[in-house]
Amino acid sequence: MLLRIEHTTRFTYSDRVYIEPMTIRLRPRSDSWQSLHQFKMNIDPAPKGVSESIDLEGNSVSSIWSTGLLNALTLKAESLVETLQDNPFNFILTDTQALSLPVKYDPVFGNALDPYLTREYSSEDIHDFTHTLLKEFGSNTISFLTSLNQYIHQNFNRILRKDGDPLHPSELLQTREGACRDLAVLFMDICRVLGLATRYTSGYFFADDEDFDQHELHAWVEVYLPGGGWRGYDPTHGLAVADRHVAIASACTPALTTPTYGMYRGTGISSSLEYDINIKQVDSIENHNGAASQG
Repeated sequence: MLLRIEHTTRFTYSDRVYIEPMTIRLRPRSDSWQSLHQFKMNIDPAPKGVSESIDLEGNSVSSIWSTGLLNALTLKAESLVETLQDNPFNFILTDTQALSLPVKYDPVFGNALDPYLTREYSSEDIHDFTHTLLKEFGSNTISFLTSLNQYIHQNFNRILRKDGDPLHPSELLQTREGACRDLAVLFMDICRVLGLATRYTSGYFFADDEDFDQHELHAWVEVYLPGGGWRGYDPTHGLAVADRHVAIASACTPALTTPTYGMYRGTGISSSLEYDINIKQVDSIENHNGAASQG
């Protein structure tokens, strides 16, 4: 599937401010699951400097600095991405210790998976809830993940919550409703109770469902499965991640996937953030040669 994505972010300030160096994560990944054919990012006003790098988690990052005094800043990212994975189940588990829960990873991984196993939101109610689900769904790893994905999709209401950090999973258990990032964090915490390494992924979802607002950033979970690598689960839709998902950034914690991060200097000045996301399926790369990688 070939998708054209336009993502515009606008910061406005009540008076002129000085923008500190800003970290931007808007370039989609390019790997065996998706190919980034074209990408450009326009920044208005133009910064003095732009640096491209790869962060600790392997995500593409742009850093900008010295934009001077301003009262507005606009970032417009345009991407042409081809999604490649139409069958998310085309793998086998190659480690017998990963076949059933709780999982124990091969010592060959050393401490590499530790950040993806740490329970950031540790609480006893999630621990108890997890083991209740384990009794209901059984200990087969793949079967449990599929059942958990469906359970959250069917038993928790999805709401739009544009601002704020993910809710604590305990709060989600009480309210039974949350944004996609909240459902993803609950899924992660349940998996980590059972020894499954997970990471949070932000990106886009292309939907045929008119009830789903695809003009928002989306979030889902990737689980590390020996033989399958990082495999995505989207509890918002109850789907295994395939060719309708476009990943931008993944990390052991949601804070390391934010599309923008930075500060501004100014006394008594307020700020606001608006964004527009448009996604459409296109027929060929040749018809969209206007975009190019930012230099």
